[in-house]
Amino acid sequence: MENTENKIFAIVSSPSRDAHLRRGRGFSLAEIKMANKSVALLKELKVSIDYFRRTAHKENIEKLKTLKTPEKKGKKKKPYIPKEKRVTVKAKVKKKITPPKKEEILPEKPVEEVKPKAKAASTKKQKAKVKAEVKAEEKAEIKGIPLTELSGLGAATAKKFKDVGVENIEQLCKEKPEELSMLISGCSEERISKWIEEGNKMLNK
Repeated sequence: MENTENKIFAIVSSPSRDAHLRRGRGFSLAEIKMANKSVALLKELKVSIDYFRRTAHKENIEKLKTLKTPEKKGKKKKPYIPKEKRVTVKAKVKKKITPPKKEEILPEKPVEEVKPKAKAASTKKQKAKVKAEVKAEEKAEIKGIPLTELSGLGAATAKKFKDVGVENIEQLCKEKPEELSMLISGCSEERISKWIEEGNKMLNK
């Protein structure tokens, strides 16, 4: 590529009193931007750039506008042509056809007679028995000293405790008062602590 540095150069004002125009070190970034050119283009054309100068002269901008982007001549790529697969000698040789093996005929197993199962007991009776056992377990769990035995704890409050899974004094004594106070409205942590303390006394008797 021909060096264009001798053909195009920037003009700047001299700092002397007459402020005459003189040749500058290069084109400023402002001039490059106003001319709609890029720094990469100027570097490619070997045009000098002054990165420190901030002024912009109209003459320099007009000069930069005359610059043209060089056309890149690249070698055209040849179209890809897939190569034909070579047929090897092994592929040409026909495989020997082996006759299928005769399947051995096994003697048929005698079919076992399916004996009818004895009739199970009535399903209704079994269900009733299971329900009775579950109810008995539930009653055993619920057994205990009722919450209403505690001073100041009425039926309405006992129902609130039951809704959160506390149905007797034994269960209440295992709970934490700070957690119950958040679940049961109208019952403070201090009040529940007193009931737990009272319940422990009743259980220790």
